[in-house]
Amino acid sequence: MSTSSHELHDLSLAQLAARLRAREVSSVETAQHFLARAKAHGELGAFVHINEEVTLAQARAADAAIAAGTDARLAGVPIAHKDLFVTREFPTTAASKMLAGYQSPFDATMVTRLAEAGCVTLGKLNMDEFAMGSANENSAIGKVLNPWDRTRVPGGSSGGSAAAIAARLAPGATGTDTGGSIRQPASFCGITGIKPTYGRASRYGMIAFASSLDQAGPMARTAEDCALMLSAMCGPDADRDSTSLDTPAEDFTLKLNDSLDGLRIGIPKEFFGDGLSADVRAAIDGALKEYEKLGARLVPISLPRTELSIPVYYIIAPAEASSNLSRFDGVKFGHRARDYTDLESMYKKTRAEGFGDEVKRRIIIGTYVLSHGYYDAYYLQAQKIRRMIADDFQAAFRECDIIAGPAAPTVAWALGGKSDPLANYLADIYTLPASLAGLPGMSVPAGFGEGGMPVGLQLIGNYFGEARLLNAAHRLQQATDFHLRQPTGLAR
Repeated sequence: MSTSSHELHDLSLAQLAARLRAREVSSVETAQHFLARAKAHGELGAFVHINEEVTLAQARAADAAIAAGTDARLAGVPIAHKDLFVTREFPTTAASKMLAGYQSPFDATMVTRLAEAGCVTLGKLNMDEFAMGSANENSAIGKVLNPWDRTRVPGGSSGGSAAAIAARLAPGATGTDTGGSIRQPASFCGITGIKPTYGRASRYGMIAFASSLDQAGPMARTAEDCALMLSAMCGPDADRDSTSLDTPAEDFTLKLNDSLDGLRIGIPKEFFGDGLSADVRAAIDGALKEYEKLGARLVPISLPRTELSIPVYYIIAPAEASSNLSRFDGVKFGHRARDYTDLESMYKKTRAEGFGDEVKRRIIIGTYVLSHGYYDAYYLQAQKIRRMIADDFQAAFRECDIIAGPAAPTVAWALGGKSDPLANYLADIYTLPASLAGLPGMSVPAGFGEGGMPVGLQLIGNYFGEARLLNAAHRLQQATDFHLRQPTGLAR
């Protein structure tokens, strides 16, 4: 086997898959290497659950399948899962005290599909509690640190996934995106991540935050890696997920190398206003110039209701959260308070002890906007504006093929730098509109800003436009090296 061990984490997921299939390296050796790195860099807080015995058993099975000639495209490739996906062989806690030690009796569809594609599970990754947050500082298990600068946040809620990939602790990972929780941490950590069209990836076994917004997606180093993972993840699951679309699985790698000649890239003026920091603007402008060199044409467009996406999202998402999280009451599963006098007392104490501050805040907001007398004034109005935001996108797509802009207004901020919840909410301004419309969106490394921190370019496509987004991202990555750069100070 010609690949020396210390080189394994420098390979992209696609390169690693090719070497595993060619039997130049074994899945067991690869899994051992990444497990050792995960343990060596535990101070980052990226992993929350590791079980070497389970991982190495999966790796041995993968090696046997490869020897037998399996056609699984990701056979033997180690990945990790955000702790929002339930797993039979690892605990699932959603980074909350409420689910401490919970062991699911079944696997989420995303876990099953990636296992069927041949992936080996390294473990579970840290996140904001119940996926509520933009900094990965809301985890009951502990904060995640950004590998590029450990005094800064990695973004959230999929911060553990982003940090693990940036630090080369895993070649790929699952994430979830409700209002930007794949795209924003991908931007902050200098990796690639994509949220597919709502309904393309099954939500079965993904602990619900806001059911009309939550969507699973892959996070990895490159667009090619994301295309491989997304090809395995997408496809109908109507028997188990009522929000699953009856759209056949697709091979997203087929058009990665297509020409960008004549591609119309929409540039929304609302994404380039006063709130955008100068360093991020410079990196985004540089990436857009690269697209022009590749034959694309920049087209000015408008998404006039962009600013309304924040109040709309922070009405709809908490409303759905208050409903979804009502099941965590200490009766059936999860945390239960020790001392209580009656059923009502048990409910109150259990939920007070089990949920963190941000989760409680959103439950209270959601319950308020759904309450009698406020439902029409808040929730119903928000749903109407949500439809208008979706209509704005459809008007824009008559002028362009994809939309480009920043994934976040700034680079990653300092730990504790946005203690005011509203400041965190405002950081989602560029990712929320596509989420509310159910559109596919991704973040691609586009350069570096203040303090040498990564900047992500957000690409948004029309419904079922994932292949076009991945093609545009892949061609940019062929012309630039931002996705190849990695944080310093990580022992090999």
